[in-house]
Amino acid sequence: MDDALEKSAMRKIYIRLLPFAILTYFLAYIDRINVSFAGLTMRGDLGMSATAFGFAAGTFYWGYFIFEVPSNIALEKIGARIWIARIMITWGIFAGITAMVTGSSSFAVVRFFLGASEAGFFPGIVLYFTYWFPSYHHARIVSAFLIGLPIAVAGGAPISTAILGLDGLFGLSGWRIMYIAEAIPTVLIGVVTLFVMTDRPEQAKFLTDAEKNWLTAKLASERKAKEAVKTFSTIQAMFDPKVLLLSLNYFGIVVASLGVLIFVPQIIKSIGDSGNMTVGWLTMIPYICGGISLVVWGRISDRMRERRYNLLGACVLAAVGLFIAGYMLGTWWSMVGLSLATMGFYGSKGPFWAMPPMFLTGTAAAATIAWINSIGNLGGFFGPWYVGVMKDMTGSYAGGLYGLALLCVISALVCAFFLNVRDAAKAVPEPAGAD
Repeated sequence: MDDALEKSAMRKIYIRLLPFAILTYFLAYIDRINVSFAGLTMRGDLGMSATAFGFAAGTFYWGYFIFEVPSNIALEKIGARIWIARIMITWGIFAGITAMVTGSSSFAVVRFFLGASEAGFFPGIVLYFTYWFPSYHHARIVSAFLIGLPIAVAGGAPISTAILGLDGLFGLSGWRIMYIAEAIPTVLIGVVTLFVMTDRPEQAKFLTDAEKNWLTAKLASERKAKEAVKTFSTIQAMFDPKVLLLSLNYFGIVVASLGVLIFVPQIIKSIGDSGNMTVGWLTMIPYICGGISLVVWGRISDRMRERRYNLLGACVLAAVGLFIAGYMLGTWWSMVGLSLATMGFYGSKGPFWAMPPMFLTGTAAAATIAWINSIGNLGGFFGPWYVGVMKDMTGSYAGGLYGLALLCVISALVCAFFLNVRDAAKAVPEPAGAD
């Protein structure tokens, strides 16, 4: 009986929650990384060096860092429906305002407020999933949700570069049109969120009473198992050694991932004399590979019910790919390296984000998931800034890629020697039909 309830409830929840979550993350990343494509013409129009562009683009992550934890605590208290809608509407507004910047200073300020507006979105959705899914679904649901990221880069690449080609329409530069056009859907979907999102399983009209009762009991039993090991206060959880080590691991991967992401169109353009539209199509290749890795690796991690060594393998693959990309820069082999690196970046996501809920619950989980993500996302500032500095100093992106590879090695070492996180929920039997 429980196996049948498990299958029917999970099927309904995946169908109801996952497509909409992917759509929202797709929009989040379109509005976050369209700056990398805007940089193809925006830098010249506004007279920005690679260093100034990387610094200004990266201020997004300082806003994200400062407001991340308060935002996720607010979501836990207020509810996901209202808070996620608020996040989307405000970030959509600031994404559109980016079209009005006139130089590196105004660009940096708007990017900061865009980050502050979006703060709490990703960790909020990760937290939201813990309200709906037993622990043995966590890697695959987070991986499936995050598929919006490589889709946004791969699909957004030709869309963004095509919009850049509208230069002069309404008397605006192509990059200004791009920011406005890609911000409008976010605001509209933010409003729709108020009507389609359900906060908790017990409020779900799409589940039967029996399915609600089964899921509520299952999640409660997992929570009791975790709290029987240790109950964390918010401050205790944020500064627990395991949390700090997870943050260090994540920081290295995110610095590398976003250091590549902001400059990948310009790196690809260095391979040959390609037009912006061709660059957009070529940018799809690494992120299609990343998307496949994301889904497959998350599912493997859940089937194995193993996180640490899956995460280690992804960190190593990212480091190898970045080294190849740097060493073979200017040739098509660098595309192979970038593809391997993105497979590592995104393959790490499912195993990694399944780890914090293994020992945290409630407000402590809300704050800590946001805390880890905010520390990691400071890498979104340092990565682009570092790559930009190295490009201006050496005239090549190779030095930047080598440095990012070293950070992935450090993340791998942290995982190999220190990330021994035990899953308290394993004490709760997994249903026979879980896979």
